[in-house]
Amino acid sequence: MGTSESGSDPESSSNGWSRARGLVIKTLVLAGGALLIKRLTKSTTRRDHARVVSRSLTGEKFSREQASRDPDNYFNIRMLSCPAAEMVDGSEVLYLEQAFWRTPQKPFRQRLYMVKPCPKELKCDVEVSSYAIRDAEEYKNFCDRPKDQRPLPEEVIGDIGEHLTTIHLNSCDRGKRCLYEGSTSPDGFPNSWNGASYSTSDLAVLKNNEIHLWDRGFDENRNQVWGPKQGPYEFKPATSSSVNENLSALNILYQSSIDKPIQGSLILQD
Repeated sequence: MGTSESGSDPESSSNGWSRARGLVIKTLVLAGGALLIKRLTKSTTRRDHARVVSRSLTGEKFSREQASRDPDNYFNIRMLSCPAAEMVDGSEVLYLEQAFWRTPQKPFRQRLYMVKPCPKELKCDVEVSSYAIRDAEEYKNFCDRPKDQRPLPEEVIGDIGEHLTTIHLNSCDRGKRCLYEGSTSPDGFPNSWNGASYSTSDLAVLKNNEIHLWDRGFDENRNQVWGPKQGPYEFKPATSSSVNENLSALNILYQSSIDKPIQGSLILQD
């Protein structure tokens, strides 16, 4: 008699098991890959965000391009920042100064910036606070000096002076030019320079370490009394052309304005 149709075929059973096993393995691989992607997506911590912001703020940057486009409202400012100390909690302290690009040895603004992850109770990624410096004269051209000629980290921490502003940054939504953006609260922080009663700050970190900074002062009637009105200063990393560019009529205009108050422009205050 022939083989019964209900009998099992060893080869067929083996192939079926192989297919089932392959399907299980494929499912496990896909599930594992999804889990890995999920873990990688969540692996960026607030401390990682703080490191990115700190690195982006560091270095030499100029507002040269913006000043060339709109010389009536913006000056070619050199902004220079570098690491100065690290706090016990891991917060990084940066020294930052701003000067007219032709007189970098004479900064008109000096600050210590503290960059750290936002507290867990706040809905933000990075907290950036600015402080006055107790003996600012000792810090002029801090970043341009050899490290052995700078104040020591423990001295820097001891020279952190009055708290000026705090900005809370969040990661930018997809499709935007920025990586991080944030601002002070609408009521800002106390400021008495040039008739102001308070000041506000907006900060954006863009790709390629570009920084947009908008500091403004307002009187008690909320009228703006200092700072640019059209928008933030746009600081882009230094290039050889920005450093070695020959004198132009625009730069002569900058020089002639150094000793005069700058109306509607930057933040010439201590």
